[in-house]
Amino acid sequence: MAEGPKRQRPDDAGNTAGKQRGRPFCKGRSGNPAGKPKGARHRTTLAVEALLEGEAEAIGRKCIELAKEGDAVALRLAMERIAPVRRGRPVRFDMPAVASASDVVTAIGSVLHAVSTGELTPEEAATLASVLEAKRRAIEIVEIERRLGELEGQLSRRNY
Repeated sequence: MAEGPKRQRPDDAGNTAGKQRGRPFCKGRSGNPAGKPKGARHRTTLAVEALLEGEAEAIGRKCIELAKEGDAVALRLAMERIAPVRRGRPVRFDMPAVASASDVVTAIGSVLHAVSTGELTPEEAATLASVLEAKRRAIEIVEIERRLGELEGQLSRRNY
C-alpha cells in the first residue's frame, strides 16, 4: 500500500519557515539589472543557423521551384521574401507646422479632417495623434524649463 503525501498539522507550520523561498528580490529590482547582453542569441537559433549554413541558397532555390509548380505554401514563403508585408506607409497630407502647444490642437484638427476625407485611416491618425502628443509634451517641457530658468534668475537677482 502506497503512502500518500504526509499532511502537516497546523502546529508544524513553524518548521517550514526555512524551506519557504518567499520573494527572492527586492520589490522593483531585477535579479539581472544589466539584462541580457546585446547580441545574445538563443541556443535554438544558433543550432538552426548552423544547420542551414551553406544551404540557404539551395533551400531558397527549391522553395522557388516548388512555388513555380503550384505549391501554395512555398509560393507564400517566396512572396513574403520578395515583397514583405509593409508595416506602415509614408503618409502625405497638409498639416500645419507645430511650434507651440496650441498649434497641436490645429494639427489634430487637420488629422481628423484627413480621416473624414479618407486620406488617412483611423490607425494612421491614431499614430499621428500620439506623435503630436509627444511633440506637445516636449514643447511643454521646454517651456517649463524656460519659465523655471527665468524665475530662478529673478530669485537670484533679489537675493543679491
